[in-house]
Amino acid sequence: MSDFGSGLRSISDTAHWVAYYRAMESERPDALFRDPYARLLAGERGERAVKSLRRGKSSAWSMIVRTALFDEIIVRCVQQESVGLVLNLAAGLDTRPYRLPLPASLEWVEADLPAILSYKREILKNEKPVCKLDRVEIDLRENDARRRLFARLAERSRGALAMTEGLLVYLDPEDVRGLARDLHEAQSFRFWLTDLASPKVIRIMNRSWGRQIRAAGAAFRFAPAQGSEFFRPLGWREAEFRDFLAESRRLNRLMPMDRLLRFWEKVMPRRTATRMREWRSGAVLLERT
Repeated sequence: MSDFGSGLRSISDTAHWVAYYRAMESERPDALFRDPYARLLAGERGERAVKSLRRGKSSAWSMIVRTALFDEIIVRCVQQESVGLVLNLAAGLDTRPYRLPLPASLEWVEADLPAILSYKREILKNEKPVCKLDRVEIDLRENDARRRLFARLAERSRGALAMTEGLLVYLDPEDVRGLARDLHEAQSFRFWLTDLASPKVIRIMNRSWGRQIRAAGAAFRFAPAQGSEFFRPLGWREAEFRDFLAESRRLNRLMPMDRLLRFWEKVMPRRTATRMREWRSGAVLLERT
């Protein structure tokens, strides 16, 4: 593996960063999930990425909570909502087809750039997924290729779920609109699972990590002030919202300032509640309208 130096080389390197967080969680005795492949996939690049970022390790809570919430929602949709196909857009180094309790009949499709999928394919070449796994090499910025992929997959399943974990935040609002329209056009996609950050959170992320992310050729961009209502004119409504802060307390993966925040909640409950609405970020399950 080549040296990270003091930052990220490309946006694909964020996949190693997130995999390192999964490895950190998996190695805890009280782990919320177990990903036996995370440390190998993260490699030296993942460890150096976390160490190079300001508050890299202390920020792990949000990624770990997000992973756990996505796990819960995906498993429930497959078990209770008759989802027969999951499309993971910008899949990165995700390993859910190997580690979640999924039925063997489920179709799981990973779509990402050739380099990241080739790397993962090599690392996991001797491992067996628990369901049907397909990988599609694609640049999701290419609209025609993206639409062809959605149309092809829509023919294979009457109940599909698309997921964009850690993707939308890097896109311009117009790009997100295009993605939403294309998914809605492929009528077999009933659900769309994503994460949403608030404008306040994006400002904090840009202050902490913006320089490194820009050096990798990307930027934190998408944080609609109206939250999931952004998607309603595009054919998607919020079916479920799981707030990261509230879920961090349920899962006991607390943000570093949680003790101070609880104090302010007791001293000034109304003012604190008003201010915390500005931080509202979480996992959102969208459903076709």
